[in-house]
Amino acid sequence: MKKALLVSHSEQSAVSLAELLRNEGYAKISASYTADSARKNVLDDEFDLICINAPLPDENGIKLSEEFANSTRSSVVIIVPQKNADDVNDLLTKHGVLVIAKPINRHLFHHYLQFTDCFRMRMFRVAEENERLKHMVEDMKVINRAKLLLVTCLNMSEEQAHRYLEKQAMDLRVSKLQIAMQVIKTYEN
Repeated sequence: MKKALLVSHSEQSAVSLAELLRNEGYAKISASYTADSARKNVLDDEFDLICINAPLPDENGIKLSEEFANSTRSSVVIIVPQKNADDVNDLLTKHGVLVIAKPINRHLFHHYLQFTDCFRMRMFRVAEENERLKHMVEDMKVINRAKLLLVTCLNMSEEQAHRYLEKQAMDLRVSKLQIAMQVIKTYEN
């Protein structure tokens, strides 16, 4: 179930935009009518999309969209008057905010939201890969620490320590990391 936060200056424009979002598969749509209430909503919930219909009563929406792009995992879209679209686009593109000019073309709006979905999925895959690589690096640090202990405490060569960890892992049918943690536990005290 896709969730969106709609930030708009009026209830009337929020209703129109909410209908467009429902047509795009957003089942849960929350509405805020000021930047401050939008910030509170984002603290309380996580959204797939944050759509800001600028300007807002308490600010122009540019700072808010930049803030959300930098502090959330949501796709952020800002809708601005045609006359400001190029300038706002120049300011916000580097932050990953998609700028849409008013009046909104339904067909283009559909493609813009598809683009944000695609971009968001790619971002999640990169984040997952980043996490996987972080865990691998942490595991390698533990294994290397265990090798160093085997070298210093048992006078093994680095190659012998490496082979020892691998052989123990195979013989005991556990991961090399588990063997390394056991070596650390045994020889660091």
